[in-house]
Amino acid sequence: MFKIDIHTHILPGNLNKLTETFSDPRFLQLDKLDEQNAILKKDQQSFRKVGCNCWHAPERIKDCNKTDVDMQVLSTIPVLFSYWADDAECLKLSQFLNDHISHIVQENPEYFLGLGTIPMQNTDLAIEEMDRCVNELKFPGIEIGSNVNGKNLSEEAFHSIFKHAEKIGCSIFVHPWEMMGQFDMKKYWLPWLVGMPAETSRAICSIIFGGILDKYPALKIAFAHGGGAFPFTIGRIEHGFNVRPDLCAIDNERLPSSYLENIYVDSLVHDEKAMSFLIDTLGENQIALGSDYPFPLGEHHPGKLIEGMDLPDSTKQRLLAGTALEWLGLDESEFTGN
Repeated sequence: MFKIDIHTHILPGNLNKLTETFSDPRFLQLDKLDEQNAILKKDQQSFRKVGCNCWHAPERIKDCNKTDVDMQVLSTIPVLFSYWADDAECLKLSQFLNDHISHIVQENPEYFLGLGTIPMQNTDLAIEEMDRCVNELKFPGIEIGSNVNGKNLSEEAFHSIFKHAEKIGCSIFVHPWEMMGQFDMKKYWLPWLVGMPAETSRAICSIIFGGILDKYPALKIAFAHGGGAFPFTIGRIEHGFNVRPDLCAIDNERLPSSYLENIYVDSLVHDEKAMSFLIDTLGENQIALGSDYPFPLGEHHPGKLIEGMDLPDSTKQRLLAGTALEWLGLDESEFTGN
């Protein structure tokens, strides 16, 4: 079956060429240990160890071939969003990252598609770079964070970004980052295990309660990690909407569940029962294969969970590629010739 992985991350091997020119130590740097491994550093402190498949396209292609992934959708590592940065420097970094992804895609169009990153903290610059991503770099979409310097995506400042994305047909992939409460639960990797699902639900609720999908109904927006905690707490969210409309229903009037057909999520839930629940709740047409490659918390064999489930082949194909193509506004014949 044709497989498109919408959730994969990449960074430039020459990242330091740019970030070393910035004075702020929070900009990420790549400290290569050898040809196979490197340490990502932030504030001069070790942030994460990564393998060469995080920056070396040929290694990624090898992994794709091993796991029968036909195409990866490349996006930057969320820690590189850098929304806290000086506007001009964040734009410069975004352009550097986007140019790198574009170069990888142009060299290997049969394996890769690209999503850009934009400086969300500055609306004008964000829209300018979104335009460049879509019109010049030919990306089908962009990746953004679940919040912008602590501000929810429902904030009025971001509405023009969503409006423009709808106007030009730019797909949006929302990824959790700067998780709420992360500094209160550092032990046991809880920001990743607990914070990320909550952070993703925060983003979805902000989009729904903020009336974004009412104002821009054609917006093509997807959320990482199976929608985080949102699909599994939709009953609580809807109950809250019903019993406290004075708090919840102040910017939209529709039930939260009525928006499920307007959002996409990836398939990264790690559990067959959770996937079955996700299909029952959102429907196969809203779920796309996503692995979080090449990180440890991802699905190491993309699509294995879906492929091993007792589902009709048509459902599996929809989950493995069909939904991704619809969300990205693409046609399978562009890649397979069929």
